[in-house]
Amino acid sequence: MAQPITIEDIYKLFEKTNEKFEQSRQEYDRRAAEAKAEADRRAAEADRRLAKLEKTVANTSRAVDSLTTRWGRFVEELVEPAVISLFRGKGIDVKETYSRARVKRQGIAMEIDILAVDETEVVLVECKSRLSKDDVNEFLEKLSRFKEAFPHYKNYQAYGAVAGIEIDEGIDRYAYKQGLFVIKPSGEPVEIINDSGFEPKLW
Repeated sequence: MAQPITIEDIYKLFEKTNEKFEQSRQEYDRRAAEAKAEADRRAAEADRRLAKLEKTVANTSRAVDSLTTRWGRFVEELVEPAVISLFRGKGIDVKETYSRARVKRQGIAMEIDILAVDETEVVLVECKSRLSKDDVNEFLEKLSRFKEAFPHYKNYQAYGAVAGIEIDEGIDRYAYKQGLFVIKPSGEPVEIINDSGFEPKLW
C-alpha cells in the first residue's frame, strides 16, 4: 500500500523545486552578466577601432591636402619663371609676374595662381598638378569675376591660361575652345601648346 503524502513531503518537494529555480535564476543572471560584459567589450572595441579609423582618415586627408597643395605650388614654381617669355612669344608683352595674387573685398574673395601684367594687358594663369574639366570651368567662372575682384585692372585686356603637369584627355582642346592658353611641361621646361591659328578670348 502506497505511503500517504504528508505536509512534510510536500514542503521538501517545494524546497527542492525552489532550490532548482534559484540555481536556474543564478545561472541565468551569470550568463546574462557575461553576455552584457562581452557586448560591452565588443562595443568598446568597436568604438576604439572607429576612433582609430577616423584618426587615420583625418591624417590621410591632411596628407592628401598637403600633397595636393605642394604639387600645386610645384607647378606654379615651374611655370612662373617662364611666363614672361612664353607670352611675349605670343605677342603679349607682359613685364611683371605676381604669384598667388589675393583679394578680398565686398564679399568677393579670389586668388590667382600667377598674374602676368604690362601697362594694358594682364594674363591670369591657373596651375594644377592634374588639369580637369571642372578645373577649367571653375577658372572660367573666376575670369568672369576677375575685374570685379581686381577693379584696378578693369581697363586692361585680360587673358586666361591653364597649366598642368598632367592634363585629362581632351581637356587641352576643351580649354583651347574656351579661349584659354594651355601650358604644359616640355623640354623648356614648359610651353604654350596653342597653335598659330589660336585666337585668345579677352575678359
